[in-house]
Amino acid sequence: MTLIKKPLISEKATAMNELSNCVSFVVDSKANKIQIKKAIEDFYNVKVLKVRTMIYAPERKVKYTKTGLQKSKTASYKKAMVQLAEDDSIDFYSNI
Repeated sequence: MTLIKKPLISEKATAMNELSNCVSFVVDSKANKIQIKKAIEDFYNVKVLKVRTMIYAPERKVKYTKTGLQKSKTASYKKAMVQLAEDDSIDFYSNI
């Protein structure tokens, strides 16, 4: 089971990385902070200072169409914001 699903790359995540050396990931919803810290330290070979997690609820949408009401929702996910040590960094753009 992989705990880290993918890194989050957005404007806000990039700004957090530049300001406070903080990187965001989408992680498994059952993973705890200790497991996330160990997985990132092992995979990226960096020192993790702090891990903050957030669980995002699904977004529900309703569309009014000719055939009637269409209900849908997005998947829920867990986001982890990982603060790295001062001298460590993770470069996601190196292999593009």
